[in-house]
Amino acid sequence: MKKLVLSLAATPLILGALSVQASAAEEGFNILSDVKVAGQIRPRYENASSSADGDVAAQAATARTNINLSANLFQVENLTANIGVTSVNSLGLNNNAFQGDDGSDATNKIVDPLAARINVGNMNYKINKTNLMLGRAVVNLDNQRFIGSVGWRQMEASLDVAAVSDNSVENLKLFAAYAVNANTVKGTAVDTNSALFNANYKVMDELSVTGYAYMMSSLSDTYGLALTGKVGLGEGMNLTYRAEYAMQTEASLETRDTTNATSNVSGNYVNVDVGGVFAGVIAGLNYEMLSGTDGDATNPTAQFNPAFGTNHKFNGWADVFYVGNAGYAGGLNDLNVRLGYKAKGIGKFLVMYHMFSENTATAGSAEAYGNELDLLYANKVPGVNGLSGLIKYAMYMDDTSTNKGVNKDVSKAWLGLDYKFKTN
Repeated sequence: MKKLVLSLAATPLILGALSVQASAAEEGFNILSDVKVAGQIRPRYENASSSADGDVAAQAATARTNINLSANLFQVENLTANIGVTSVNSLGLNNNAFQGDDGSDATNKIVDPLAARINVGNMNYKINKTNLMLGRAVVNLDNQRFIGSVGWRQMEASLDVAAVSDNSVENLKLFAAYAVNANTVKGTAVDTNSALFNANYKVMDELSVTGYAYMMSSLSDTYGLALTGKVGLGEGMNLTYRAEYAMQTEASLETRDTTNATSNVSGNYVNVDVGGVFAGVIAGLNYEMLSGTDGDATNPTAQFNPAFGTNHKFNGWADVFYVGNAGYAGGLNDLNVRLGYKAKGIGKFLVMYHMFSENTATAGSAEAYGNELDLLYANKVPGVNGLSGLIKYAMYMDDTSTNKGVNKDVSKAWLGLDYKFKTN
């Protein structure tokens, strides 16, 4: 709690110091000019429990504080700098096996380290519609399935990269980056040597084509193609879709640390999604497939694994299948439906139901893994600009008729606030 109070108290001091610097610099050379500040304070309570004998529920009350500064640098036109600090502090209610140093008896884990780090620190130089970036950045590509910052966790992931993005050709967006380090949601750093390529071309509103190649050092290469679009059906009703295929092969790049090196990687991925919104009603149907290893549990490296994605968005919020289908030799089929409602002043309600099973193409028969129910309600807090609230619940139910699931039920619940602010 003391750390949290100190981090919050430091915010106006930082803003005040920058204002003084900007004013004083009017008489001479400005290192920084046109300074802008954006911040976030996100307190949250999370509970994680399971039905296995001897399992003890985990709980954590934490607050994430983000302070992000952006400014023009050295008075050079189109040269800017960004720096952001993230601090995760305890609110005094923790029983969490992940943190490990509080005498916890919990066997469940809530992956929110109590730590602080510089999560953003980069320079950007823009030439017409081309941007060059060097440093540490939060990187989210496409729908974040393969490259994402996992913003849901309190300590957001980031990459140390040299990157270039370009929008010079109308309707074409290009991105390329070389990453030397990955800073994870666990508060750790992973030595990497990875190349990222993503290209998106908007043919028309009804069709955009995205191609990508993510060569993650000593892990795998992922190559894929996604077709997305929005189709108007009249009377304010729009239908959105996504049709995607990706394959994984053995890594073509290596890093100095080969602890997690893999071999014989050969996986396939399919994602088909259809959804729509009409008069505030949200509805959708999704099927996602991550291939396995023909039932051969001795060769787990052949499983499809999106290790650097925002995986909490996929395969259920209980995170039973958090890193792809790791540990499930037969692969993963996830057939899910969603239904909700969203309106100004009322907020957003969302219900999702997942049906998990082995991937029939690799296991020969579809053994059930279980089902999951996810519930969410989010809304802005009236009378306070930038403040919103969230209630979220996930319940994974193992299929007791087979021995293919995790052999326990898992439930998680969240209650939180999110306050964002910025200066101009």
